[in-house]
Amino acid sequence: MKKTILFLTMATIVVLFIGCNSNSQRTEGEAIKAFNIDYNWAPGGAHGFAKPGLWADANPETLMKWYEDLGCNVVHSFGVSCNGYAWYKNGIIPEQPGLKYDFLTEMVKIGHKKNMKVFGYFCVGANNKWEEDYPDLCYRMNGQQIPFTARYIDYLCASIEDAIKKTNMDGIMLDWFYNPGGGKDPLPPLRWLPCEQVMYQELMNQPFPGKDEITPEIELDFRRKAIDRAWKRIREITKKTKPDCIIWLTAYDINSKEYSGSAMLKEVDWLMNEAGDVARTEVMRGLVGSQTKLITCMANWNKQDPAEVVPAAIKANVGLYGFTKPIVGALMPPIDMYLSQPVSDFSGDGKNIAILARAYKGLPFDYVKK
Repeated sequence: MKKTILFLTMATIVVLFIGCNSNSQRTEGEAIKAFNIDYNWAPGGAHGFAKPGLWADANPETLMKWYEDLGCNVVHSFGVSCNGYAWYKNGIIPEQPGLKYDFLTEMVKIGHKKNMKVFGYFCVGANNKWEEDYPDLCYRMNGQQIPFTARYIDYLCASIEDAIKKTNMDGIMLDWFYNPGGGKDPLPPLRWLPCEQVMYQELMNQPFPGKDEITPEIELDFRRKAIDRAWKRIREITKKTKPDCIIWLTAYDINSKEYSGSAMLKEVDWLMNEAGDVARTEVMRGLVGSQTKLITCMANWNKQDPAEVVPAAIKANVGLYGFTKPIVGALMPPIDMYLSQPVSDFSGDGKNIAILARAYKGLPFDYVKK
């Protein structure tokens, strides 16, 4: 009896999720149905990032067909991935070595023909190439290691502007928007590199007093000001370059002290709870502006149950997003495979895809394609 109730409830919810829009006539008000076959992570690169050139032969047409089969109306692709190389040609940032296609540019063209929005990814707090080129301006640590110096912000904004102009993408996705060691509390002490001492004078309007004089309260104020300055510059250049370009921010801990009171949360267009849980997604409603769309994340690493989170998100008018590393070359298995077997046959990212495919297509969770 319990299964029947879930089926009927889900069937009702997906009708609300799909609404009256057809695939050929999507509107701005349609729920966000997004996915990313993630080219960021793989053995061989620094900090576990994919080495430059891995998956450089990925075919935009084949990839976009997979997203279309899944039922996506939003695709998260890459402007510059964590290894520091671009996924489009003839830009100011060196392209992925061996890049076969003008990858992001072609994805955007295909997406527009299919009424799908295509986003370019930028990792704000980590970039292997920047680390290699400017070791004195970086921390040597796993993950978030780049202080938001004026020089780095100039570089990041120039790369965003260039990518928008070259590819005409619909939006940018900003990841790891944290100071070194940030992302979730408790925040570790900053190291106060010479470049951070210069930042201190710029942001606090007074000379750096010395490490021994920095209290936790002063350091937190500095962290917040660094994020605010970086956000203001990124938002300005994005909207100046393309006024309707959507800025999508993903954050693991939206309640981090670094973000408290930030204009970024009020001004960002889309905000995603990367942890994926229902509770933190609901908390975001009180932190954002009236125009901000909320999204939640389905990925194996955050250990959320899609059978719980997906229907809750749909009911609450929260967008959905999933991502996974590729396992069939630069792709994943065909969507038909996920629809031709019961959801219970899958686990991890496979289960996430199986449930998202059904939700995106307006099918009940117990649907099995004959």
